[in-house]
Order: sequence, then C-alpha cells, then structure tokens
Amino acid sequence: MLSEKAFKIPESVLVVIHTPRLDVLLLERAGQDLWQSVTGSREPDDPDLEATARRELLEETGLSQGTLADWRLINRYEIWAQWQSRYAPGVTHNVEHVYGFTVPEPVLATLDPSEHTNQLWLPWQEAMEKTFSPTNRDAIWQLQRRVLRHTGDT
Repeated sequence: MLSEKAFKIPESVLVVIHTPRLDVLLLERAGQDLWQSVTGSREPDDPDLEATARRELLEETGLSQGTLADWRLINRYEIWAQWQSRYAPGVTHNVEHVYGFTVPEPVLATLDPSEHTNQLWLPWQEAMEKTFSPTNRDAIWQLQRRVLRHTGDT
C-alpha cells in the first residue's frame, strides 16, 4: 500500500507568551538562527483554533498554566519557498490566527530539541527586534497596546 504524503493545513496559530510586565518568551528554531513565538499549523484532529493554540503551547514549551486569549487578529501571508513543499500543490498562502498567553512571571519552558534549541525572555521591545517574522513582530508590538488598554493606562 502506498502512503499518501500528509500536507500541512494552511491555517496556523501564533501564540505570544508574555508576563503582565510585558516580558516575552522567544524560542530559537533548531538548526537556524531564527527566534520566534510559539507557532504551529492546525491539525485535522483539532476541534478549533483554541485547541490548536493549546496543543502547540504544550508541544513547544510544556506550558499549560496561564491565560490564553484570542486576539481576533488574522494574518494572511505567502508561504516561504523553503517551506512550500510541506503544503499541497497550489497552496501559496497561510492564514495565521494570533493568541496571547499570559503567565505571572518568566518560567522555564520544556523545549522539544527537534523544534527549538534555546529560549529567551526579553522586554517586548527587544523581543520585537529579535524575532524574524514580520507577523510575529507586529503581534509583539500589539501586545503593549493590548495590555495598556486593559489596565486603563494611556
């Protein structure tokens, strides 16, 4: 029996892990000098995008204790050439749903070394500068606006 290649679903989550003081956790991709927040594609078994976000948080960091918030922010971007083969022929764009995950203070994540080899907590401004993805930079920039809005500061 021939096995069919399982292509990634072109719908994903981006989860910005942060503290109330706006420190942000970044993860370094294995084999690359690229830093990012938690990201991952929706799986066929995921009942909804919140389940995808929680699954990816657990898989990539081991974190489950915290507050997950759907930012209702959606990005659509072209899939980079080096990752195109992971998707079905003809699929050129991905739809990314942004979430925030608040933890009370910086914590040590449990990394899967096949995905990430290092972690770093940084103030939001430094995290924004260090991440390679434009949509990840934008999400981190949005973080400070969201937290200030919820605390009543201007």
